[in-house]
Amino acid sequence: MKHVVVLGAGRVGGAIARDLAPDFKVTVADKYADALGRMRAFGLGTREADLATAAGVQTAVADADIVVGAVPGFMGFATARAVLEAGKTLVDISFFDEDCFRLDELAKAQNLTAIVDCGVAPGCGNIILGDTARQLDAVMRFECLVGGLPVVRHWPFEYKAGFSPIDVIEEYTRPARYVQDGKMVTMPALSEPEILEFEGVGTLESFNTDGLRSVLHTFSGVPEMKEKTLRYPGHIELMRVFRETGLFSKQPISVNGQSVIPLDVTSALLFPQWSYQKDEADLTILRITVEGRRNGQPVKRVVEMLDYYDPATKITSMARTTGYTCSAVVRLVAAGGFTRKGICPPEYIGQQEGAWDFVRSQLAARNVIYRER
Repeated sequence: MKHVVVLGAGRVGGAIARDLAPDFKVTVADKYADALGRMRAFGLGTREADLATAAGVQTAVADADIVVGAVPGFMGFATARAVLEAGKTLVDISFFDEDCFRLDELAKAQNLTAIVDCGVAPGCGNIILGDTARQLDAVMRFECLVGGLPVVRHWPFEYKAGFSPIDVIEEYTRPARYVQDGKMVTMPALSEPEILEFEGVGTLESFNTDGLRSVLHTFSGVPEMKEKTLRYPGHIELMRVFRETGLFSKQPISVNGQSVIPLDVTSALLFPQWSYQKDEADLTILRITVEGRRNGQPVKRVVEMLDYYDPATKITSMARTTGYTCSAVVRLVAAGGFTRKGICPPEYIGQQEGAWDFVRSQLAARNVIYRER
């Protein structure tokens, strides 16, 4: 039985560990005793580790066959590098800001497979793009619309964070890159809002976020590519006000002679209000559109997913859709179904025949259903 070490005992890391436990020896590593205690309550092995240091990461993964990275984004790049330096295969969902291909040489030198951004979006969206591109002569347009939301809306934010809240704020501040008419365009996050309708959910608004990530490199010849985040109407404007006021700034300011970082104060105020309460239901919605040509004819593929909190397991939809994608890919790698070496964004998985069918069937077995037309 292969040994999987999951780095991070948060909501998503815990879901991954629980899902893998029947088929693997699973150990969850984290710094916090209460988080590890929750994992032990599910019968999982645990180990205390300071994942903020390379030494702590490498000690935690020393006996692993496969490592899952499920730490906050700001820790993700350093954690991934430490895992690769330890000579371990990696499947990562931390969505770090740094260019993942900076680790490609290290991964190849170690003859390792390192899959990054292996969640819902980026993640499944990339796999679908790769799978579609494999079947087309040319891809002309790619669009990813994705959002994680509370089922019940509450004023004033009408939002709760399904993953690390600090990573959510990064989505609202990091400039968004997309491709238009074959040229890279950079716009502020939260820009170009659109009102869209989704069956089963209703009216949502979309806005630019920097979610294309690796496909800007791997599909650089596609003339139209865009990723947008979905929220309930009104949330964009409120977050714009916060940002323009400086409440998301990381630059210290002086308040009554004290140096204060505005983002630290905002985080302390927002995060408790953005936390899901016990048994509070969330949903995840995703729409992937790929257009191209095959045998001289236009082709359009639309894949949609709408998922909800599972009251039986008490696992949030965002943890299900992100975590179960990751665990499906761990199973694919463990079975020898994907062996490419180096840094592998999820679109590489989709380019391998049968890989999306495997991931999709694993998700369907957990009632995360992707429908396409």
